[in-house]
Amino acid sequence: MASADGNDLEAWLRLALTEGLGGAAQRRLLSDFGSPEAVFAASHAELARRVDAERAAALRAGGNRAAAATTLEWLRDPVNHVVTLADADYPPALLEVGDPPLLLYLKGRPELLRQPAVAIVGSRSATAQGLANAEAFAHALSDAGITVVSGLALGIDAAAHRGGLAGAGSSVAVVGTGLDIVYPARNRELAHRLAQEGALLSEFALGTPAVAANFPRRNRLISGLSLGVLVVEAAMQSGSLITARLAGEQGREVFAIPGSIHSPLAKGCHRLIKQGAKLVDDARDILEELKLPGRAAVSRERGAPRDERTRAVLDAMGFDPCDLDVLVERTALAADALSAMLLELELAGDVSTLPGGKYQRLR
Repeated sequence: MASADGNDLEAWLRLALTEGLGGAAQRRLLSDFGSPEAVFAASHAELARRVDAERAAALRAGGNRAAAATTLEWLRDPVNHVVTLADADYPPALLEVGDPPLLLYLKGRPELLRQPAVAIVGSRSATAQGLANAEAFAHALSDAGITVVSGLALGIDAAAHRGGLAGAGSSVAVVGTGLDIVYPARNRELAHRLAQEGALLSEFALGTPAVAANFPRRNRLISGLSLGVLVVEAAMQSGSLITARLAGEQGREVFAIPGSIHSPLAKGCHRLIKQGAKLVDDARDILEELKLPGRAAVSRERGAPRDERTRAVLDAMGFDPCDLDVLVERTALAADALSAMLLELELAGDVSTLPGGKYQRLR
């Protein structure tokens, strides 16, 4: 990685932070001149043949020195890093995508960028079952040595990060803001944990706020960093389907967990499966498809009912939400006894209470 106080990195920053100079233009200038220093040493005429006059003038003036200085100050914290296209730590998987960022800002562990990774994405308004699935799959993959990548959003993303952090492979959050901003603010504690135990990653300069147009760009990095993308829950208009589409375009595998035919949050996953995504119901399905040998056993059952009576209640529930009256009819148990058993199952993490007095099996 380039030295945080070296002239080389300072030149990379000045080039990348030049206002109005997009990624394609940056890479073209590097290709033509060989290095950021050579770009700044070029004549106005040479630059004007490749970028517009305003951008050529900005480059002749040395690029964005103020923003570069701000970033160098940020790099004084040893947890903060900038990785350039020329660095050995630049993720090799991103070099395969069509528009790799000139710079990546990272807070946390740079070595995670070079580990095998799987992305887990899904709905912000996830069900209890979806959250449990995301965390369990992420934990299992991480236990197998895979880094879990997601986008730090509420819902499935956050659950995936928690599961990833719980295992050996850890987790990387790709965000759509500068790394001096935590968005959404409700995930501040999770972001701090990722900075300490995993990593936060962005292509956006410090100070970049949460702008809607930045999140589809963020999604291409989520899929680009990964060998495959798992969609846990997604409505038909979910942004997770954008990530899945980008994954397909980048030659990555797409996986989806099926759900109830009555759930709107299963519709997107079912459409992906119809379009060729691989249906999975176990983390080992992903490891086997990607030919990734796990470094630890991946268990198909993360917990078990306590006795035959609770097992019978879980079997009677199935995996669709149902109310107490339905369960009374299915199990022939008294309502008060059944309520006590449901409370026990809820405390054990096997069942969740839903709005409207309904219950749903989680595992």
